[in-house]
Amino acid sequence: MKQKRLARLVALCACFALVGAFALAGCSSNSQTSSSSTSSSSSSATESHEPVTLQVFAANSLSKAMAEAQDAYTADHSWVTFADTQYKSSGELNQMLAAGSQADILISASKSKMDEAEKAGYTQADSRFTLFKNDLVMVTSSSNSNIQKKVTLDDIATGTYTVAVGDDSVPAGNYANQSLSTVGCFVDPDGKAGSESAGKANGTDAYAGTPLEGKVVTDTSVGNVCKHAESGDVDIAFVYTSDVYRFGGVKVVGTVPNDTHKAITYPAALTSTTQNAEEAQAFLDWCQNDPSAQEIWQKWGFELASN
Repeated sequence: MKQKRLARLVALCACFALVGAFALAGCSSNSQTSSSSTSSSSSSATESHEPVTLQVFAANSLSKAMAEAQDAYTADHSWVTFADTQYKSSGELNQMLAAGSQADILISASKSKMDEAEKAGYTQADSRFTLFKNDLVMVTSSSNSNIQKKVTLDDIATGTYTVAVGDDSVPAGNYANQSLSTVGCFVDPDGKAGSESAGKANGTDAYAGTPLEGKVVTDTSVGNVCKHAESGDVDIAFVYTSDVYRFGGVKVVGTVPNDTHKAITYPAALTSTTQNAEEAQAFLDWCQNDPSAQEIWQKWGFELASN
């Protein structure tokens, strides 16, 4: 009798051991399957997309912010790479497109420049939207101790300061000239002032006969304009708020009233010749809506137009 009970006990233990073994095997299998599934899911995101290289043409003032944004984007979109992004004045970017340069995305620092690109057929009109806003400020060298007070356009109109602005091809210079025209420091060739003016000299000495005659330096990019102030070549430079973050070496001594110039906006659009419309649009959507992208823009002094 005892032998029968012992045999039953041994058999029962063997059954429990067998069930446990199967259970462990099942858990191990599920774990491996889960791990394999996660790995497969990670790689499938890349495998489901064809590799693509995007070419972006962007306004000069976006250079550092856009470079950081592109790094963040490719970290999560491994199938996307960016060609050498072209950072130029908005006028120069249009000239490049006119000469046949290939791009997928155009981001201008001027509504009028984007209007020109659209009219010339360089962009897809239905893809256009306003991405950023910016402010125009007056800056001086960080080491300049001679300017201690807040500077206004009326102060500029006294002729006390030397000034740097962008030339006709630079939107920041156009905005600056529009503002200067409201205090008699820029003579519009068409007799207009403020936001009604194009802010372009059109080959004339638009500062002649004004308090700024002989006191204005113009340059081909807003970056160069900022450097004139940083180096002390001039007392005051008219640049975007974002340029203060981008270059450093300068301090803001005044903000130009928004009602003295056209609204400073950055329109974006797909080009008419892009072969990567879907991926290019996906990047622009990310720029506008992704929280990490918004943090980058804010860090570099840009404000999303939708905010």
